[in-house]
Amino acid sequence: MQFTVSGIRQSTAARLVVHAVDIPAARLQAEAQGISVISVRAQPFAALSLRGKSRFPLMQFNQGLHTLLSAGLSLVEGIEALAEREVRADVRAVLQTLLAKLYEGASLSAGLAAQAEVFPPLYVATIRANETTGALVEAIERFIQYRAQIDIVRKRVVSAAIYPALILAVGGLVILFLMLYVVPRFSQVFDDLGDKIPAMSRVLLDWGHVVHDHAGTVILVCAALPALAAWMFTRDAVRASLGRTITRIPRVGEFVRVYQLARFYRTLGMLLRAGIPAVPALSMVTALLPASLRNSLEDARRDVREGRALSAALDARGLATPVSLRMMRVGERTGQMGEMMERIATFHDDEVAQAIEWFIRLFEPLLMIVLGGVIGAIVLLMYAPIFELAGSIQ
Repeated sequence: MQFTVSGIRQSTAARLVVHAVDIPAARLQAEAQGISVISVRAQPFAALSLRGKSRFPLMQFNQGLHTLLSAGLSLVEGIEALAEREVRADVRAVLQTLLAKLYEGASLSAGLAAQAEVFPPLYVATIRANETTGALVEAIERFIQYRAQIDIVRKRVVSAAIYPALILAVGGLVILFLMLYVVPRFSQVFDDLGDKIPAMSRVLLDWGHVVHDHAGTVILVCAALPALAAWMFTRDAVRASLGRTITRIPRVGEFVRVYQLARFYRTLGMLLRAGIPAVPALSMVTALLPASLRNSLEDARRDVREGRALSAALDARGLATPVSLRMMRVGERTGQMGEMMERIATFHDDEVAQAIEWFIRLFEPLLMIVLGGVIGAIVLLMYAPIFELAGSIQ
């Protein structure tokens, strides 16, 4: 968000436009530049442009900070260097606000927590658990590896969906072209044939008359439907309902559940390796699971708090696969539960990737067959009156 800060600097009036997440952050940023703040005012419509979501490049920030700290710079020097080289005003504002906190003597985790809209709680908790032991560089490196693995899985899913999406888009455009342009013109040509047109062709040609007579309305509806579908997909209730529907599909639902559990295992493993106890770590990862599994996770957390082993608690609440259960038991015996959780996640990520690959191999030809069948049926029904007329002439 953009804020206009009015104040005094070196006995003269000063006016500054800053980018910050809220008014206190804007005040801190101005004070860090030597301004005695008198008032802070949000610029009109600034909040609407970001829709309350930060665009801060967290991965890039961690990679840069890790490199600078590994080179021997202090924490403040490293963040100052990142702020000086940053050209994006909103990102630079976040870094300057963080610097203002560090200048006041606050810890890095406290400075990160002050901008909760930018830095996720998992990241803040990881930094907090390691900065007191002097293992800050290791914590940042661990978070970079965690995000890299998460991104790899996401890219696998996206790349696998690109080609089917292109096929569906091209096929859909061809069908729209036939239904909105070609069919209406064929319907005018065949008006004089009357009852000689086959029944199914008559239905198609009647649609052509509707498009011809109400072209503007039909095109507007066809354009509005995708926009309405996209808007509905942004609603949490719609996405939750769609997720529940997908999980009920045989086999597909099981792989979706394994994918969700793999992300849960990886995040939990990162927190455990950072030194965070199991009970608080389980609380932090609640949001990673769908609503249908969150009650089970809460029950498992209560079991662990009462002294039950983590593997037994997750298994009893349906949050463990046969493979993960055995590996967790090994992790408990060796005292390497965090590392074992990450290995479990890697195993299941590979399993999901193979399932996606096989699904795409089967889905692509089926999709082409369906689209080809629809397009072929439309063309056949358009030409059926011609075949009927030719047969009657003979």
